[in-house]
Amino acid sequence: MPTLGAIADDFTGATDLATMLVARGYRTVVTVGPDGITDSRSGAAVRDADALVVALKSRTAPVGEAVADSLASLRALRDAGCRRFYFKYCSTFDSTPHGNIGPVADALLAELGERRSVVVPSFPATGRTVRDALLSVHGELLEDSPMRHHPLTPMRDSHVGRLLAPQTGHPVRLVGLDTVRAGVAALKAALDEPESADALVVVDAVTDDDLRTVSAAAEDLALVTGAAGLALGLTGPRPDADAARATPASALGAPGVVLSGSASSATRAQVAHGRTRLPHHKLDLVALRADFTGSVDALVAFARACWQDDPQRPPLIYAVDDLRDLQQAAPPGAEPAAELVERTLAACAARLVDAGARRLLVAGGETSGAVVTALGVRTLSIGAPIAPGVAWARAEGRVHDRDHAVDLALKSGNFGDTTIFTEAWSVLV
Repeated sequence: MPTLGAIADDFTGATDLATMLVARGYRTVVTVGPDGITDSRSGAAVRDADALVVALKSRTAPVGEAVADSLASLRALRDAGCRRFYFKYCSTFDSTPHGNIGPVADALLAELGERRSVVVPSFPATGRTVRDALLSVHGELLEDSPMRHHPLTPMRDSHVGRLLAPQTGHPVRLVGLDTVRAGVAALKAALDEPESADALVVVDAVTDDDLRTVSAAAEDLALVTGAAGLALGLTGPRPDADAARATPASALGAPGVVLSGSASSATRAQVAHGRTRLPHHKLDLVALRADFTGSVDALVAFARACWQDDPQRPPLIYAVDDLRDLQQAAPPGAEPAAELVERTLAACAARLVDAGARRLLVAGGETSGAVVTALGVRTLSIGAPIAPGVAWARAEGRVHDRDHAVDLALKSGNFGDTTIFTEAWSVLV
């Protein structure tokens, strides 16, 4: 029975955290929304799990919707047996002055009858660190990083306390690195001080050891909040990750495909590398707007032809390889480019699974959400790791009235090495 329950504000974030939990010895299942916990077809997977992660698409949803979905998830997790909880958000603290991190944290605390939690966006393995409450990305302040240009949550302040304060009804307290480095007892004493009794406490962390200290000091809290790195300090019920990993759904050499909708600099580099080694096809937004069905038919036919030519080289279908692609405005009244990309790749995913694809690597948080929805995925059981924050998962779902099991990797746009599109397949055995 699961004892640890987590709520993630997007799909790649859910698998990011689940990957960390599996590495700590937790047999982990990701459910798509709270209904995935109660779905009768998910029963065995949920009951056998040590940890459950509910994947939401709430990061940029209206505040009221994000809060309502998060509360529904918390209640479903409690009903499933979970007694400790984790609110997972992006390590770049993606939000606006209105939310959604603060309002969701406040609502979860109120539902649990608690008044305090930690706020820990650090994830050193992916280059995210916090010192003096300032969040850096690969050594560059958040406000100077590419995140300052994010179309939905432009991050133009690096101070986590200042970012959080307008969003929450709780006082925001800061605990610095000196206290963390003084050890678990010192940090726990700081968290137990009266001024922290009704507060969201932003805690510095620069290294994995710092995160282990924070996690140990916060072990008595009913709710912790942060990026996936905070899970480093958790002690799982199993002695090693191999005991917690799900087995693959596909056989060696099964047809695969890369679907990339992300425009991040990391993914663009991955696309550039993939184009030198994989058969590839770039989305033509003009053609898609003129004839969506015919264009998707052509993309599916391209992938199937690639499988026939060489099943060991998964085709790459992608949206962006140059920032100039983002500067092409949609015609008046037309579907925005980002939504068209998501809809296209989701349609391709469903059609390709119908055609026999059993291994899908998806790049981009919004794209991943669209693909998971199109595939009717109920649960994701985490398997072999690919990179920090990225793993293969056995996905159980339903497409066109037929149940399926496929191997699915959901990659945040900023995660993974340049070679991930070509090398990820080697760990799936």
